[in-house]
Amino acid sequence: MNYKFFKIALVILALINFFLPIGLFPLFDYDEGAFSEATREMLSSGDYITTYLNGNLRFDKPILIYWLQALSTKIFGLNEFAMRFPSAIAALLWAFGLYLFSKKYFNEKIALLATLFMISSLQINMIAKAAIADSLLNLNIALAMFFIFSYLQEKKEKYLLLAFIFIGIGTLTKGPVAIMIPLVVTFIFMAIQKRFKEFFAMIFNLKGIALFVLIVAPWYIAEYMAQGQKFINGFFLKHNLSRFSSSLEGHSGKYYYFIIVILIGLLPFTGYFTAIFSKIKAIFKDERLLFLSIWFAFVFIFFSFSNTKLPHYIIYGYTPLFILMAYFFKKYSTLNTIFVLIFLLFIIFLPNIALAVQDKIHDSYVREIISYAKETFNSSYQLFGILTLITIALSMLLKDTLAKLFILGASFSIFFNFAFTNAYAKLTQVPIKEAALIAKAKNLNVIMRNNIPPFLFYSQKISKKAPIKKGEYVFGRCKSINDYKEYEILYKKYGIYLIKIK
Repeated sequence: MNYKFFKIALVILALINFFLPIGLFPLFDYDEGAFSEATREMLSSGDYITTYLNGNLRFDKPILIYWLQALSTKIFGLNEFAMRFPSAIAALLWAFGLYLFSKKYFNEKIALLATLFMISSLQINMIAKAAIADSLLNLNIALAMFFIFSYLQEKKEKYLLLAFIFIGIGTLTKGPVAIMIPLVVTFIFMAIQKRFKEFFAMIFNLKGIALFVLIVAPWYIAEYMAQGQKFINGFFLKHNLSRFSSSLEGHSGKYYYFIIVILIGLLPFTGYFTAIFSKIKAIFKDERLLFLSIWFAFVFIFFSFSNTKLPHYIIYGYTPLFILMAYFFKKYSTLNTIFVLIFLLFIIFLPNIALAVQDKIHDSYVREIISYAKETFNSSYQLFGILTLITIALSMLLKDTLAKLFILGASFSIFFNFAFTNAYAKLTQVPIKEAALIAKAKNLNVIMRNNIPPFLFYSQKISKKAPIKKGEYVFGRCKSINDYKEYEILYKKYGIYLIKIK
């Protein structure tokens, strides 16, 4: 496969993976629902400074992603496509930036491979088009780091100023993490080279600081003026400092947590990640590789020591990883592809495996959805999976390495984007949407027993806060609905209930 054709194929694959699915499935619980509902409440209230979720102050993230979702809603209407569109655009720009940087500082082949690894990997496909802040944040972190490296290599101030701009946009997207990663990684890189004076001259560049302040300060000041100490406590202390010092919202994990995440998240190219470790000596002999390695290593170590662990944290270090994987790529790995085929077999027959262990699961909701799993993970799903297996297996017979890698990445990502996600959404998210649409059609005031933000988004109403008594409408999962002895069922499907208390 020649490079020109490969480049066109990558663009088509990126459009298929990032854009085609975004209107096909309901919002996923919890994060997609929370961001989207906060945007809906912003549009409903007309308050474009402070975000609310179910009528309560929401200080989880800064404002930019909500503004972009609100703008998208004005164009496309209040739907899943509009909520996910800003993230998909960010992911496309992220892939384009990765390609341009890799081509400039390495070569065309490395650029193409790194981009393929990115747009095909399982975890990127999960986050790239999700209606949350992380795709936009990763775009800005990546661009900031690229321009910092460009400045260090070429000493052109425009690159440094661009880095300040993207750090500012990132800070308006998700807060201090967008400052911390570029700052600490650059310091470590320059400290190794004993370039301390140059480092401090960079970070105290007055033009850059002015650009950063112009981007960030207006909203932060406006939010502080609107909410005062509640903003400081909620945003800076709880959702930033506390995430590192304590396990927030039960999201904890062992020290090896992100090792497992990486091994699964980089599929179908995990085998090419492990090859990096045999080339450690080469990394210290090349400034490019050293910068990228410090970037990944800092993200991995910092968040491994954080008490709050979420799978998408490690993605902040995936951009350099894709380039390193491409740089150290030597030949097609049959063993890697066999591992992918085994993993796909496991996923294809996941409902059967889940049914085998159903009795050992204590959560009544999980048991219930497992009992219905074969209704959505059905023969069509399994046929799609088997065809994917056959396609990847046959591609191993090709002589062209780029063709084999592309077929592997494209087949794997398309299966997960359209077959697996479709089946999982029908089982877990479609019932939430259907129940909410019934509540909306009947104009019901519903008490939400479980914290399920997509229900709020689709019903387009805040869940009332009141004692549950006769005549009240209640929405929730089976394990909470079972608390009531007498009720009328308005909707029941796959463990999701909408009832009226009798």
